[in-house]
Amino acid sequence: MQVSNVNDVKIYNLSCGKSLPEWLSDRKKRALQKKDVDVRRRIELIQDFEMPTVSTNIRVSRDGQYIMATGTYKPRVRCYDTYQLSLKFERCLDSEVIKFDILSEDYSKIVFLHSDRYVEFHSQHGFYYKLRIPKFGRDFSYHYPSCDLYFVGASSQVYRLNLEQGRYLNSLQTDASQINACDINPAHHLFAAGTLEGKVECWDPRVRSRVGILDCAMGSVTEDTEIEGLPSVSALKFNGPLHLAVGTSTGQVLLYDLRSNRPLLVKDHQYGLPIKSIQFHDPLELVISSDSRIIKMWNKDNGKVLTSLEPEADVNDVCLYPNSGMLFTASEAPKMNVYYIPALGPAPRWCSFLDNLTEELEENPENTVYDDYKFVTKKDLDDLGLSHLVGSPMLRAYMHGYFIDIRLYHKVKAMVNPFAYEEYRREKIRQKIEETRAQRVQIKKLPKVNKELALKLLEEEDGELPLLKKKQKKMPNILSDDRFKVMFENPDFQVDERSEEFRLINPLVSKVSEKRKKKLKAMEMQQEKEEEEEPEGKPSDAESSETSDDEKGWVEEVRKQRKLLRQEERSKRQEREKEDRQASLKPQFYEIKAGEEFRSFQDAARKQKMMRKTLEDRLKVEEKLGTLNVADTAVGSKQLTFQLKRSEQQKKRQEAEKQHKEERKKLRRSAGHLRSKPARGRPTY
Repeated sequence: MQVSNVNDVKIYNLSCGKSLPEWLSDRKKRALQKKDVDVRRRIELIQDFEMPTVSTNIRVSRDGQYIMATGTYKPRVRCYDTYQLSLKFERCLDSEVIKFDILSEDYSKIVFLHSDRYVEFHSQHGFYYKLRIPKFGRDFSYHYPSCDLYFVGASSQVYRLNLEQGRYLNSLQTDASQINACDINPAHHLFAAGTLEGKVECWDPRVRSRVGILDCAMGSVTEDTEIEGLPSVSALKFNGPLHLAVGTSTGQVLLYDLRSNRPLLVKDHQYGLPIKSIQFHDPLELVISSDSRIIKMWNKDNGKVLTSLEPEADVNDVCLYPNSGMLFTASEAPKMNVYYIPALGPAPRWCSFLDNLTEELEENPENTVYDDYKFVTKKDLDDLGLSHLVGSPMLRAYMHGYFIDIRLYHKVKAMVNPFAYEEYRREKIRQKIEETRAQRVQIKKLPKVNKELALKLLEEEDGELPLLKKKQKKMPNILSDDRFKVMFENPDFQVDERSEEFRLINPLVSKVSEKRKKKLKAMEMQQEKEEEEEPEGKPSDAESSETSDDEKGWVEEVRKQRKLLRQEERSKRQEREKEDRQASLKPQFYEIKAGEEFRSFQDAARKQKMMRKTLEDRLKVEEKLGTLNVADTAVGSKQLTFQLKRSEQQKKRQEAEKQHKEERKKLRRSAGHLRSKPARGRPTY
């Protein structure tokens, strides 16, 4: 999409961009869209909105749903459905179309005026009827109240064809030798015909008589205009019941009030080319007039230009979409241009997304740059000695300066400052020196512990590592974090790069570590050199172009490391087996702890067998042995009471304690019995 700004009015060319041939397959079109940026960024508002070579006429149906256009070669008509944004149908014709008109609300009734004097009627299904007029036609108009078609051409007569009766009526005889254009007023149905002599004859269809003549040839001559030859009428257009716009073959547009024979306003296109189309824009009271070179939009009251369009190809016809700011043009090129001007009105309902798109573009404006022109200020002109060119065609005033041809600017610059090339060369050399300085080794102090890890973190921070993912979130460097300070101070945290885990996680450590070691040596040498001489670094050898090879051989390195680890394990296993074979078999003795009794190996087997059983089976066995007691509670749950098994030593100790208690009880009993009985042979007192 191309954006132009004329008189501070934005104009969006929606047809700008490369067009793809029709014979290309969908697969090739998608491939081109992926490769070519211009094809991918283009806006295809309506699909296949173009003709094979040239488009001649373009119209919009009254309901706004269909856009119809005629062109060559071969002569054809195409109908586009705006609701589907695509081509609805295409019909080929026998000869080129001079003009066509849509008589119905949609495309069901169409009239074509051909270059071979034929008039062709089409209905919704296609071709309906064809007839011939006496002379070559140039224009026609349809009179709705009487269903009459008025044809004008290379004759002094106006031919009337009644579509209700299907026959010709009496023609209107004019004073002209030839008639170029005609139009019917939609308010009071006044018929106007523009002649080759530069006059406009007005006829009343009700009485078939002429009611007035306007001499436009004399009215187009003003003090500011220069006319070569007699201006003839090339375009006509009514606006309301009283106003008429007349376009001449010399490039003037005359606005008339039907109550006066003098023009209200004369607008000159300054190109001397015939006016081909005139449109009125009532909301802003504008006139849109066009010749083959330019389309101008100007105020109908004072003639002030709002904006203008200059398409690359010659314009054949212009059509304004009703109640919007969209403009269609048929030109001498395959592509039919589509322009969107927000100043004229909003986008149509079927492409309302254009309003949001243009608003986003206006929020992010881009600077306008012209390749063939150089913008200079008043001070620059004084320095170059070109102040005398102000007001001449060599300078184009723009904002606070002027645009000058770039070739002229370079010539004058070389003459005024012959040493400009030397300054430019000196500046380039200075930039190259600055670039080489940036490539030198940056002296950075590394910690004593984990130097390679610290260097890796510094490379990640500077973005030198190619293995980093682009979408990976950049994390803060742990070198500046106090929580990891001990990692670079305590030797216990030294990374062992020979361990199996480190080698499997970092398969490329062999190549990367070699590069990093070289860089460390270079930095150490540079530090020593700086201490002795001056702080001047030498080019780093750490950077290489093998990053792509490292990325490609990542899988191979992983396999290689795994293979080396398997070989190391195999060699260790073989050494152990060899040592086992060389060692002699000797009997092994086991010591039993004090206080334990050796029974047999059956107890261990019994324990293993017991552990294989389920919990339910083990509980049943424990209940039989008396070490488990199961009881019901009042709530309805189960209560389990376990008794731990006692060892033989504990049983003996308990039995000894029990026997000792019994002996003491006996001793106490015997001692009490002796105290209660007196001794024999002793007197009692």
